[in-house]
This record gives sequence, C-alpha cells and structure tokens, in this order.
Amino acid sequence: MAASGFLAGGGRERPGGEQVTTAPGGWLASPLTGGEAHPGWLGVIEGGPRWPRGCAPESFDALVDGLAAIDGEFALIAVARDARRGLVAIDRLGREPVYYAHVAEGVLVSTSLAWLAAQPGVDAGLDQQALYHYLYGHAIPAPLTVYRGVRRLRPGEALILDRGDERLWHYWWPVFHESLRHDRDEAAARFRSLLADGVARCLDGAAVGAFLSGGTDSSTVVGMLARVGGAPVQTFSIGFNAAGYDESHYARIAARHFGTKHHEYFVTPEDVAAAVPILAAGFDQPFGNASVVPAYYCARRAAEEGVTRLLGGDGGDELFGGNARYAKQWLFSLYGRLPAAARDGLIEPVAARLPTVGPARKLRRYVDQAKLPLAERTEGHNLLRRLGPAAVLVPEFVAAVDTAGPLRLIDEAMGAEGVGSDVNRLLARDMRFTLADDDLPKVRGACALAGLEARFPLLDDDLLRFALGLPPQWKVRGTRLRPFFKVALRDLLPTEIIAKRKHGFGLPFGVWLAGSPALHELAADSLSTLAARGIVRPAFISELLDRHLPAHPAYYGTLVWVLMILEQWFETRATGQLDLAASGP
Repeated sequence: MAASGFLAGGGRERPGGEQVTTAPGGWLASPLTGGEAHPGWLGVIEGGPRWPRGCAPESFDALVDGLAAIDGEFALIAVARDARRGLVAIDRLGREPVYYAHVAEGVLVSTSLAWLAAQPGVDAGLDQQALYHYLYGHAIPAPLTVYRGVRRLRPGEALILDRGDERLWHYWWPVFHESLRHDRDEAAARFRSLLADGVARCLDGAAVGAFLSGGTDSSTVVGMLARVGGAPVQTFSIGFNAAGYDESHYARIAARHFGTKHHEYFVTPEDVAAAVPILAAGFDQPFGNASVVPAYYCARRAAEEGVTRLLGGDGGDELFGGNARYAKQWLFSLYGRLPAAARDGLIEPVAARLPTVGPARKLRRYVDQAKLPLAERTEGHNLLRRLGPAAVLVPEFVAAVDTAGPLRLIDEAMGAEGVGSDVNRLLARDMRFTLADDDLPKVRGACALAGLEARFPLLDDDLLRFALGLPPQWKVRGTRLRPFFKVALRDLLPTEIIAKRKHGFGLPFGVWLAGSPALHELAADSLSTLAARGIVRPAFISELLDRHLPAHPAYYGTLVWVLMILEQWFETRATGQLDLAASGP
C-alpha cells in the first residue's frame, strides 16, 4: 500500500500522545520531545539500542543498511532529512513493540496500541481473525492486533516508506549454523563469559532485582547476577498452597546457594480474583496467559522493596532447548525413521483398528500423532483444535475467520530458510511466538503494572548469536534437554536445580475454581456475559462449566481463564456484539 506521510506518537513516556508535526509532503519535520537529531535523519527511539560502532549512523541510508547489526532492545522511528523516506523497526526478538495504522495523512506509528487505536481515522473495529488467534493460542500474534486497522511489527521486521511506496522487510531472521565445530570446554567458557556480560549490561545503575522461580533459567540469572553485581541480590518468588504447583522450595534452595535477600509471596484465590480486572484493563489487547498473575504479584513485591528493574530468565528454553515438548517431539520423530512400507502397510492399518480406550489407546494415539507433520504435531494438545472450532464458537464467527490461520503461521516460522533440523525448527517456532507474543509481553506487562521495567539477560544478542551456532544435539539429545547448558553451568547452579523438572510460575486456576466461591462467581459471570457477544456458543459455555471443568479442572481451567479474560477485556475496552460482516478471513 502506498503511503503519503509518516506520523508518530503515543509512546510509553508520552502518555498524552503528542504527535509530530509534518512537512507539506507529509513527512516528519521535527521529532517528538526526547527524540534524536542526526545529520541525515530525525528519529524517536524507545529502549536501548547498541550501535555497531558505539554511536548511531549519521546518514539515513547507513541506518537502513545497518539495521541487522544493531543489538539491544529497541523500537526505532526515523525519517530522512529530505522528508521523502521513513523507517520503523524493532529489535530481533520483538522486545520493544511497535504498532502502525494507515490514515488519510499517511502511516501513524506508536509504541502504544491503545493510543493508536484512539486516533481519528484509525479503524478500531474488533478483528475477528485476531480474536480467533487469541482463543487458539491465548495471545494475539503479530502482525495482527485486536483492532482491524492496526498492525504490529514482527520480531526483526522493519516498515520502509520510500517516496510514497511502502514495504515490510524482515531485516533479521534466525539462521542456525548447525555445521559449526566447537571444542566443548572452550564453548562452555565462552558461554559463561557471554552470560556474565549479558547480565552486567542489564544493571546500568538501576535498583535491580530478579525473578526466582527455582527453575534453571531464573537461577542462572540470579547466580550470575550475584557474581557480577557486587552486592546481595534481591530475589522474588511466588508460592501456592496447591499440590503440584508450588515450587518455592526450589527457589529457597537457589536463594541460599547464592546468598540472596529472598522475598516470597503466596498467591491466594482471592488475589487472583482481585488481579483479574487489573490485568484485563492493563493490557492493550486480550492476553490469556494465566501465569501473568504470579508475575504481577512478584513485581508488586519487588516494587515494595524499592526495586526498579526486574531481571527474568525468559529465553533460556528457546535458545538452548529447555522445553519438555522438545523431548516429546524427538520421541515422535523416531516413528518417521521406520521404513515407509512398514508404516503404511502394517503399523498404521493395525493402529487404526485398536480400541480408543484401555492400554492399546496409547499406541494408537502415538501413531496418530507421529504421522503428522511437525508443525501440526506441536499443536496436539491445543484445546480449540481438540474440541473443534464448530463445537466452541458460533457458526457465524467460524464462517468469518480462517481457522487454519494459526497453524499456517506456525508452519511458516518453522519452515523459514536457515532453520534446519527439527530441534531448531521447534526453537524458531518458540522464539517467534512463545517469546515475542506471549512470555515477553507477560513479564513486561506485569512489571509495568507494578511500576517496574523488565530485562532479559538470556536474550542478550551475543548470547543469541552464540546459541544459533551450537549443534542441535547440544540443545536436545534424545530426551535430554539442554545438555550443553547444564554441563557448562554445573559449577554455578545447585545440583537440585539442574536435576529438577521444568515448572515455572504456573497458576492453579482451574483447581482453585472449585474451592473459591468468589473466583468461581467471577468466572461464571464473565462467561455468561461473553455468551451474548456472538463469539462462543452459549451451550458450550454451559457444557464447559458444568461438565468439562469438574472432570478435568487443570486442563479446562485454562479455557475458562482465556474466556474470562476476553470478557473482562471487553468490559474495559469494548461493548456490544461483533460486526461479523465487517471483516473476513
């Protein structure tokens, strides 16, 4: 689409949405307050870019040509001095979001989705396709937003405007160098050095604390922070009085090992009920990851102790192979190594005749999943896929959306050039979606609501480049997760932390629903109101609350949470029913 101009405003430090002035041709003529002026361009920068030579390039062309060499977290809005070319870009991993919309005057850009959607001329109608993605994956993936007329840049993406022409450009994409050879000891020493540098770069004189779940990644960040910070680390953890969810014991082990000043907060069902409207209103679009609740209370506790910046361990799984599903997918991959004649002529016909109940069902389920393409196989536990969109959603909504859209986005990320082996295909998927659309917005949003900023040392760009060059088997070897990571840090981490199974700040929401009248009432009332919005079938909501949830509270509690948050968000941001005729797939 051609664009005649370029406007910007509404960043986090400019809540009033001050807008730049424009030259007669529509281009940026003066930057926002706090912007930057260079010989060849004017700009606004959020975050902290690390320029290749220590300073920003002087010319606009050099800025564009050098995008792939910029490290750090950043959102960049720049216009050439000749007022004929513009650039909007975000960092490689999408840590600083940028949104854009087309209006009559040109392209409107902001780091605030709410500010942008409120501007005159922006189509702020609800986007059904984005809502379907939310119901499917519990977050809205870029480039979509909840608003029809607003889009978000994807990680490593830039929007280029040049003399009236416009194009989106992926200036960076993860390319895995699988054939590089490494000496294991040298690589381990290099890794530890890069890790220390990454943590040190997150200090900057701020009052720094750290999340500590007791998992491998948060413990790694805390351990290295204890080494480079020069003072006892303030650490913050969440506990639950719910069997199978509380991991505060491991957090205490790590805290004692590193000599931290440790703080705990035990979240209750009443805390969850109190946080729901705050979280729904605090995010610019529906966000359905329930672990934002413990992250929020953790951040609040940190703020009470005078911390202004919290470090999180996000990214370790996605860079170094720590998610349990990676091991599971390796087990499925073994099936594909069998001769095709054996699979097609013997195993699959026999498996198709096996009963769906009893011990034999496991073999049948294994074969049914193992024969699927990898991208589809990763979605085997997706609630909406298992139940079926037609069983959950009203027919008009299903007809208005592309139900294959989520899987297509996943397949595109996993099949991109330079991704390579199955292990790295899984990592590329999670870098693109789990990190950029889910985990990073979760932690950033929770911290922002508590008045803090969040940083992610394991996503330091030098560590990212290092991880992309590691052999796949150093990340996942059979069912062993991140073998290189754990061996390299065995002198840093407590043995109990290295040996434990992954868990994190999971929320026992479904389990608590049965025992908390206030929480159950909030959920039931929210879903009852949602039933009138023309998205979810009222009969399914009754079935979910009356039959599915009591039978499998942990599993179906996730869907109750996702639907409850959607309704709570509607109540703070939108009213009425969707215009199902307004936009299609």
